[in-house]
Amino acid sequence: MAKKFTRYQQFMMRNPIIQFFKFIYLNIKILIVVAAGHGGTR
Repeated sequence: MAKKFTRYQQFMMRNPIIQFFKFIYLNIKILIVVAAGHGGTR
């Protein structure tokens, strides 16, 4: 159980660029959901 991480997963976890892109992707998804939920009314 201790060695569950593969090399690929370790690389993904340690790579700040991938973390950054994941963060941006989540933010964009949230923004789209919020914008769609509000119907674009200003």
